[in-house]
Amino acid sequence: MFLEFFGGLVTGSLALLSDSGHMLSDTASLALSLVAMIIAAKPPSSKNSYGFFRFEIMAALFNGVTLFVIAAFIMWEAYQRFFSPPAVASGTMMLIAAVGLLANLISAWSLMRKSEAKDNINIRSAYLHIMGDALGSVGALIAGLIMNLFSWYVADPIISVLVALLILRSAWGVIRQAFHILMEGTPLTVNIRDVQETLLGIEGVIDVHDLHIWTITSGLDALSGHLLIGDYTDHQQVLQQALKIVEDKFGIHHTTLQIENSSLKHRELPV
Repeated sequence: MFLEFFGGLVTGSLALLSDSGHMLSDTASLALSLVAMIIAAKPPSSKNSYGFFRFEIMAALFNGVTLFVIAAFIMWEAYQRFFSPPAVASGTMMLIAAVGLLANLISAWSLMRKSEAKDNINIRSAYLHIMGDALGSVGALIAGLIMNLFSWYVADPIISVLVALLILRSAWGVIRQAFHILMEGTPLTVNIRDVQETLLGIEGVIDVHDLHIWTITSGLDALSGHLLIGDYTDHQQVLQQALKIVEDKFGIHHTTLQIENSSLKHRELPV
C-alpha cells in the first residue's frame, strides 16, 4: 500500500495512486469484516433474539458502498487527466504494480482458501475489495507497458476508468445482495412457489398460507408459515413430515410452522 502510494507520487501515475487508495480501503474493509464476524458469533440476547448475524450483512453493505465511492473518485481523477496527461515513469510504475499484484493475489488466496468462505457475503465483499485492488495493479501494468512502448500517457487514466468500472460491477452485486437480505427477501436459491406446492403435497394438508422465507445471514435461511389440515388429520405427523421435507429438499433448518384445522380462526395477516 505505502509502496504504491509513494511510487505513484514519484512516477506520477494515477493508476498507482488509485490502487494505493483502494488498498487502504481494503485494509479497513478486512478489519471491518473481521469485527463483523466476531460480533456475529455473539450469542442471542433478550433484545436480539436472532443474535448478531445481521452485522455481517451490514458490513458487506458498507464495503460495497465504499467500493462505489472509490470507483467514483478514480473516475473523477481520470477525467481531470484526460485533457493534459502528465508524463509517467512507466518502468518504475510497472515494477511497483507487479509487487502490488503479487501481494493482492496472496491475500485473496488466503481469504478464500476455505470453501465455506465463498458463500459468506461478508467475506465475499472483502474478497472483492482485494480483487478490485488486484485489477488495479493489472491495469497499472498494462498502462505502464503501453506508455513504455508508445509514450501514450493518456493510457494511464483510460486504464484507471476501466478498472473503476469493473470495481463498480462487483460492488453492485454485493450491495444488491446485502440490500435484498436486509429487506427480508426470499433467498435467491429458493423458489417460494416450489416450497408451497411441496407442502401442499403432504397428505392431509388442505392449504398453505402466510408463508415467508428469508435469510438471517449467509448460509442461514429461515421459514415460517401456516398449514391448514383436515379435522381428523394427525397434527404431529404432518408437522414432522413438513419439517423433514423443508430441510431435505430446500436446505432450510430454521423452520416454524403453525398447524391449523377448521376450528381455529385468526384474522388475515397484512403480510
